[in-house]
This record gives sequence, C-alpha cells and structure tokens, in this order.
Amino acid sequence: MASGRLLLLDSASLYFRAFFGLPDTLKAPDGTVVNALRGILDFTSTLSTQYESDAIVACWDNDWRPQWRVDLIPTYKTQRLDDAGAEADTTGGLLGPQVPLIAEAMGLLGVPVVGAAGAEADDIIGTFASTWDGPVDIVTGDRDLFQLVDDERDVRVLYVARGVSNHDVVDNAWIRAKYAIDAASYVDFAVMRGDASDGLPGVAGIGDKTAAVLLAEFGDIDGILRAAADPTSSIKPRVRQSLLDSLDYVEAARTVVAVKRDACDLEVRTGPVQEQAFRTFGETWGLGGAVDRILTALQSQR
Repeated sequence: MASGRLLLLDSASLYFRAFFGLPDTLKAPDGTVVNALRGILDFTSTLSTQYESDAIVACWDNDWRPQWRVDLIPTYKTQRLDDAGAEADTTGGLLGPQVPLIAEAMGLLGVPVVGAAGAEADDIIGTFASTWDGPVDIVTGDRDLFQLVDDERDVRVLYVARGVSNHDVVDNAWIRAKYAIDAASYVDFAVMRGDASDGLPGVAGIGDKTAAVLLAEFGDIDGILRAAADPTSSIKPRVRQSLLDSLDYVEAARTVVAVKRDACDLEVRTGPVQEQAFRTFGETWGLGGAVDRILTALQSQR
C-alpha cells in the first residue's frame, strides 16, 4: 500500500449533506441543480488543504443496503425505502442527476472512486483504514465509523455532522469524553444502544449510559452476556431480561454494525489531474470558484 496521509470521503454522506446544506438555486447553465456537486468539491478542497492530505479516495455506496445485512436484520434501513421497496428520494429528484457528475468530477481530478459489490461506503472506508500504511482521516457525518478510530495507527474521523466548518476531530479521547467508552468498544456499544436511523432497534432499555456502564464493568458484549446469564451478577433484573431476550438480535447486529475490513481491492492508483478537461467540466456545469479551489488544493499535495 501507498503511504502518506490519506483522506477517505464517505461520499454519499457528504453529497447528501451538501445537497441539504446548500440552496438548490445553484444551477448549471442548462438548469440542472448542482448544489451537491459544488458542495462536495468544496468540502474536499477545504479538508484536504487543512489536513495536508497526500492522497484522497472517494468511497462509494455500490450497495447502500446489502442483502447480507438485510438477511441478518430485516429491518435494516427499511425506513429509507419507498412503497416500491427502492431507496426513497427525499430530494425531489434533484440529487440523483448530480451523483454521476460527482463521480465524473472525481475521475477528472485523479481521485479514485472506489466501491464494491455487496458493500457500503463504510465497508470501503473500513478496508482502507485498516490497511493503509500511514495516517488516515475519514470524512463523514456517520457516527458508525467511530469504530475505526485508532490512535496507535493515527486513524481518526473528521465528523461533519455540525458542518465542515465546524467539524469535530474524533480520536479516542473524544469518544471517551462523549460516550465514556474507548473506540475499540464502539461496535458493542452501538449494538446495545441501537440506531433508529438504520433500522436497528438495539436492546430494549439500554441507551448510551447503560451501555457504557456495562462495558466498563464487564469489558465487552461477550462478558456482558455471560453476566446476564449469571443470576448472581450485578446487572439489574430489567436489563438482564432485555439482554437475555435479545440474544439472537445481538449476535446478528454485531455482524451488521461492524464494517468490513476486506471489501475491495486496494490496488487503487491516484490518476493525474486533467486540469483542462475539469475546467471545461466546470464551465459546463456552472461550478464557478469551486473549480479553482479544488484544483489549487490538489496541486498543492502533488
């Protein structure tokens, strides 16, 4: 693997954030809305400059709801489906046309767009973060990726839930301050707490605080389940019963929540910046100053 500081873009998380954060009055000359396209380019130029990235990968949702995850937990992301069983469009049809343009822009900029069959962008990110020979910055608004934080390997999350200009740099100390756990325990923590936005109900009666207390006392979810099966342990009766009632869910959720670490071929090479072609692309799609900003950012890292 290559070395240097790698910037991993959780692409869908970022282009949705750009779409809803920027006005849909940003349009190309032909009237196509380009707010998500312009936004993700500016996100990339800002963060790659701020953190002096040596390489960038746009991680892609080739499958935003993999069947193998649905087979384990049928409610996985069901709240995002429309009546026909497809991904619901909450953008009035304005984002969809921009997604291939985002991929095209990244290609012209020499930024690899990497996805894999049966894999979400999270799994692509997990694969790169686990094997890259150098520091890694993961750009996302998804807290599930906190499980990848690793201070020893200098893997951190640039968490943009409050916006790119007001993002958090998430390391183990940040996670401990926020949740009273270590990053290595985040999957077990998330399994118990659940995540309604992903259709994961969690264990009834267990929220952030209870999950953290259980992990502090019993180490990991296996230790917690052993304690739940022991009537002499200190686990309160209601929590104990919830854990015992949720054994099948917990076993499935551990696989669903954990990102894959072997989702794709890592022999990805950064291509050259096709400056003139990208400038023409920028004129066609009315990208304005975003063109110079991203070109300046990328030229400074090469």
